[in-house]
Amino acid sequence: MTNQENPFLALAAPGIAGLTPYVPGKPVSELERELGISGTIKLASNENPLGPGHRAREAIAAALPELGLYPDGAAFELRRAIADHHRVSPMAVTIGNGSNDVLDMVARVFLQPGTESLFSAHAFAVYPIATQAVGATARIAPARDYGHDLAAMAALVNEHTRVVWIANPNNPTGTWLAADPLRTFIEGLPKTCVVVIDEAYTEYVSEPDFPDATQWLDAHPHLIVTRTFSKAHGLAALRVGYALSDPRLADLLNRVRHPFNVNSLAQAAAAAAIGDCEHVRASVELNRAGMRQLTAGFERLGLGYIPSVGNFVTVDLGRTAAPINEALLRRGIIVRPIANYGLPNHLRISIGLEADNARLLAALEDIVKVL
Repeated sequence: MTNQENPFLALAAPGIAGLTPYVPGKPVSELERELGISGTIKLASNENPLGPGHRAREAIAAALPELGLYPDGAAFELRRAIADHHRVSPMAVTIGNGSNDVLDMVARVFLQPGTESLFSAHAFAVYPIATQAVGATARIAPARDYGHDLAAMAALVNEHTRVVWIANPNNPTGTWLAADPLRTFIEGLPKTCVVVIDEAYTEYVSEPDFPDATQWLDAHPHLIVTRTFSKAHGLAALRVGYALSDPRLADLLNRVRHPFNVNSLAQAAAAAAIGDCEHVRASVELNRAGMRQLTAGFERLGLGYIPSVGNFVTVDLGRTAAPINEALLRRGIIVRPIANYGLPNHLRISIGLEADNARLLAALEDIVKVL
């Protein structure tokens, strides 16, 4: 529905009028209904093709008898498991309905009309949505090589800046920042703003100079680090993420956190999953093999791509990607067009099982010959 067709727009908060909702990856069921097909594969939403590990599955089964009860609103066991894993106080942990929920809490606590948030071009779409929804102003720094240009970002910081968002690795480009320049950037920020390091894909990264920003919390009390169980842990359907921060920041975030925002099955599964190193290791190994398979295939097809350290890779088709995306959909292959990220010639492709990756490459080879 357009703004002109909606008579209730005048009643809405000022930031809502120009807001475009986040568009998730197309569900398999929706595509199959539309086209009357079956056997669809989804390589669009950076999900773990292995799904959850056995520990999480067992925890879910054990929690089923209590579905008639509200979950623990304080998520005591999950917060304790996360705190033990990271060697922090449970008071430093904020639980979210996915890490998106925590990002929204940050915006609601620290942003309002007259304040600004700062992020990079080609950064995660939730940052501008969360900013605009509370009536704050988004400042967007130009990207460098599809990733964060920290100097350009620093130049945009001013007395109105309250939140700086950095995804490391970045989604949808897969680019990343090394420890030294990122820490120097954080140290140079004024204490009148908080900086959010979004580490949704951190488990997949093996580069030796890639930082674990959770290790910087003691030195930087204005730092918030977000993580998710949706990627390497394979719990995307359960929607559970978290933030680590100074307990005083966590106290503020928890003041706006919705009651019972993480359900009982998610809490149980995540508490079990965070210690399941074997499943994470298997997921990472599968991802590395899939990354080699896809990038080798792109090179064979003469297609450029953005080097990625996540569980996805963004391919440059050298032309408008929309017709190629449509052709892939008609073959039952869902990937992610990212024109809304300022990349109309690119498709973001999640790494799947070996057979799914091979099917995607074979389809691309056929399609690029005729389009």
